Amino acid sequence: MLKFLSKVRIECNPLDPRKTACMELLAQCNARKAKESNPACQVEMHRRTDDHPPQVVVTYVNGVEEAIDAASTPAQAIRQRILDRGQLLETEQMFREAGESWPVIIPEKELHQSFPGIKPKKAEEKSQ
Repeated sequence: MLKFLSKVRIECNPLDPRKTACMELLAQCNARKAKESNPACQVEMHRRTDDHPPQVVVTYVNGVEEAIDAASTPAQAIRQRILDRGQLLETEQMFREAGESWPVIIPEKELHQSFPGIKPKKAEEKSQ
């Protein structure tokens, strides 16, 4: 998860019962395996004393910063969100390295064409 990030800032009040996702994500970020995947990623914990809802602010390797409300979002959903965004970053980088434009624009007429790799008759035969 950390390999896609340059910085993770977790903000919560330690006495707030809504801090669960923050603490779980902090544990995941401080795990040995996560640290080894990107030792340069900064993980910061800001302890708040006000009633501000817990939040996680992540900065991706491309510099984009995203604030996630951790009061209403479980840690696994935050983690999955980071992984999904990271997959998109990897795909974008792969296309740029290959000299292709990003985002890839698929013409409308090609969206409705059938895919030649799928053989509908074979699929129907197997289901019988």
